[in-house]
Amino acid sequence: MPIPPLVEPVAALSPAERVRTARHAALAGFGELAQRRLAASRVAVVGAGGLGSPVVLALAAAGVGELVVIDDDEVEQSNLHRQVMHRHSDLGAAKVDSAVRVAADLAPETVVRAVRERLTPANAQDLLRGAHVVVDGTDTFETRGAVATATESLGVPLVWGTLQEFDAQVTVFWSAPPVGDPIVLSDLYPPDSVGAVPTCAQVGVLGALCLQVGGVLAIETIKLLTGVGEPLLGRVLLIDSLHARQHEIPLHPAHAVGGAAGTSPAAVDEDAPAPPQVTPGELTARVAAGAVLLDVREPAETSLGVIPGSVLRPLGEVLADPAAAGPGPFVVVCQAGIRAQRAAAALQRTGASAAVLTGGIEAWTRRSGE
Repeated sequence: MPIPPLVEPVAALSPAERVRTARHAALAGFGELAQRRLAASRVAVVGAGGLGSPVVLALAAAGVGELVVIDDDEVEQSNLHRQVMHRHSDLGAAKVDSAVRVAADLAPETVVRAVRERLTPANAQDLLRGAHVVVDGTDTFETRGAVATATESLGVPLVWGTLQEFDAQVTVFWSAPPVGDPIVLSDLYPPDSVGAVPTCAQVGVLGALCLQVGGVLAIETIKLLTGVGEPLLGRVLLIDSLHARQHEIPLHPAHAVGGAAGTSPAAVDEDAPAPPQVTPGELTARVAAGAVLLDVREPAETSLGVIPGSVLRPLGEVLADPAAAGPGPFVVVCQAGIRAQRAAAALQRTGASAAVLTGGIEAWTRRSGE
């Protein structure tokens, strides 16, 4: 659904800025009013790497008034295939310095406040306070959790994306939206559900995908600031670049009460019995008897190995439409068992038979190695 604009417009654009952004002014439903809102806006971009680079470029070019770019890292040669605002001459320099340079080259009236500091749970609120929108371009769930917690406390919308290898996810979290239900990071990734996610250095990332995802993040930011269009609040965009496919799944608040039309399939019935457990030693017999082995980890995790014969469906897809998985019976697998319990409970509410592999893929791997 449309969201009211976050920012009151400046009184007028400078003559030079009107010329520079003239193609925005020509957009039906956007025009000079939305452009003046961008000029009055402040956006915090956390991370100046693969996602932060195209976001900074796009938002500066769009005419955002102030960008607060937060990163404590230096440019390395292995960054350059995907972190497109850095150059060979920047090697060894602070990444945030590149943001200052490229913004000045693209949009002289955009102010970049470079913050060469690592964002942590202790300083996140102070660093993000005052931003109209926060964009998370970081690459660890530890930092992502700190950003999400801070934006939830501040009531600021969080434009969020993640990618590895050839796949990506983009959505908008907001703990205090003016319309609709609050949606936060824990609705997509419950606490302690992620496990040890491999790094880009371990599994790689398609450099061009960073530009695509960064562009989507910038578009979502612009829509929120100006009130134009419909943001991804309550929806997750899934990008499979290898097969040129994009689709979306709904994302509902985990606290919603199940059973009513339109409520979250992920809602938990506290009176329902916990899904039964299957030990790694019992798994072969269960599968031989007809059980479907359903792995609900993310693509970056399953790329490192799966139990043979597994059906791969990330947790978000299962929770969005558990009935689509079929009647089962299922044995659900994740990294350590937490996500599998949530998926199995959602499957049970559709009438399917679902159990959980005790200890997840970690337990199965340990037993297979014995």
